[in-house]
Amino acid sequence: MESANDRALSAFGNEQDARTYKKAVKGKEGFLKKFGDDTDAVYHLAAADVPVIGAALGVRNLVMGSEALDLAADAAAQGMPATTERTVAGADGKPVIVGNIRMGFGHYRISMAMASAAHAMGYTPYWLDLASFDETTGSKVIAYQNQLYSLGSRLSQQIGLFNRLYWEPLNSEGFRKLSYNAGDQKNAELCTPLFRDIPQDTPYVGTHVWPAQAAVHAGLTHVVNAIPDNWPMALHLAEGSIHTVQTPSAYLGYHQLRGMDPKRQLKPMPLESLVYTGHYVDHELVSNIGRDCAARRARLMGGGPVRYLISVGGAGAQQELFAAIIERLLPYVKTDQATLLINVGDHRGVWEGLEKSVSGLAGLAQRLFDDFAEVATLAEGALDGALTGVHAFCDSDIFSAVYSSNLLMRCADVLVTKPSEFSFYPVPKLMIHRVGGHEAWGAIRAAEVGDGTYEIDETDEVLAMIDSFQLDRELICFMCDRIEDAWHAGIYDGAYKVIDLAVKGHV
Repeated sequence: MESANDRALSAFGNEQDARTYKKAVKGKEGFLKKFGDDTDAVYHLAAADVPVIGAALGVRNLVMGSEALDLAADAAAQGMPATTERTVAGADGKPVIVGNIRMGFGHYRISMAMASAAHAMGYTPYWLDLASFDETTGSKVIAYQNQLYSLGSRLSQQIGLFNRLYWEPLNSEGFRKLSYNAGDQKNAELCTPLFRDIPQDTPYVGTHVWPAQAAVHAGLTHVVNAIPDNWPMALHLAEGSIHTVQTPSAYLGYHQLRGMDPKRQLKPMPLESLVYTGHYVDHELVSNIGRDCAARRARLMGGGPVRYLISVGGAGAQQELFAAIIERLLPYVKTDQATLLINVGDHRGVWEGLEKSVSGLAGLAQRLFDDFAEVATLAEGALDGALTGVHAFCDSDIFSAVYSSNLLMRCADVLVTKPSEFSFYPVPKLMIHRVGGHEAWGAIRAAEVGDGTYEIDETDEVLAMIDSFQLDRELICFMCDRIEDAWHAGIYDGAYKVIDLAVKGHV
């Protein structure tokens, strides 16, 4: 039944039509029929240690518990985080929740940036993955939708016609429509039972729109919706929260709700609902930009091998392109002109596919599988020491799988990546073809800042760029110069600003 505060009825004063609202309600009812109705269920949360990032970022994991959680008491029991140059007076280890879901690696990666910033500022970050509570209706809905998205991502790389006629339009224009937001708002209502233990004034950052929408529906008052993409889409709207964006172009596009309904001119977002923060980047990376760029220049101009970090996305897409890149680099590796770091996340099958596709790869590669301590040791030693050959990384633990790339970025010279969340990170980037139309503007941002290439669609052009990096290392040094320019301008300070907004609860 409709109510005056039903957020599926309108967005920022722009009413949804009756057909759109009816479809949204029907979609929610379908999920209730499929997965059950736990609206009146009593769930409690508990705080637990987190593998890998618990020690690095001081983060605690919110899991299902048997009794009500006293969040403030748990935070106080952890003690004060170590003081850094970013520590905020009065932070005193108070809790900040980072609400997320695993959809690929991207939203987890942004969540780690937020937790890192909160920890550096003197707060205790808590990790709330809405997809991890298998017994709840909301988590089942998220898992179902994530499976569909991952399937679409893989098919888009395997079937050109599917990508051109369906996947690209869906990701660039389908998710852009204001009407799409109505369905998400109704589905987010299914996640609210998990929030009953959380005090409503707890600082909360959603790194995917569904956790942000769910928190708003649950009555939380200090919600920041950290929008990941540089392409304005109604998919990312969570009215009732503070929306943050990483770029000026995204700010203007979201303010005007650009193109979200081609049939009418929409009312703009209120100024207090939208903030340009800059890029969401981990404190460990931001605080070491000067050192890491200086080390890159010394390695590159001193004749050392160019270090390439290839991070394969969670959907396991683009394997043919990655195989072609590795094939091109192996001759350079064999003559100590290049070093290759390949992180396949928690997808061992992706690595096995690459071994079959690339002749000689299996015999050359040093495998660091399910051993995060060894990964950390290698990355630390490579900051100032030598690193040659081929190194492959895979870990069944999702935290280790994602955070390994964070460690390896610091000692890498070039990150080979699609224009996803990595577009905004302070490391020289070779941007390969996107997976989904919404990613295109991430590459545009990197190219304009100058810390990455433009998006390169054709395999031959990607390989030619690799040859250029090998022949003229000044190209990578040029990107390092631009990274330092952006660093001094505060462009990589977005995560700190997001945490500050969540703590204040207002712009």
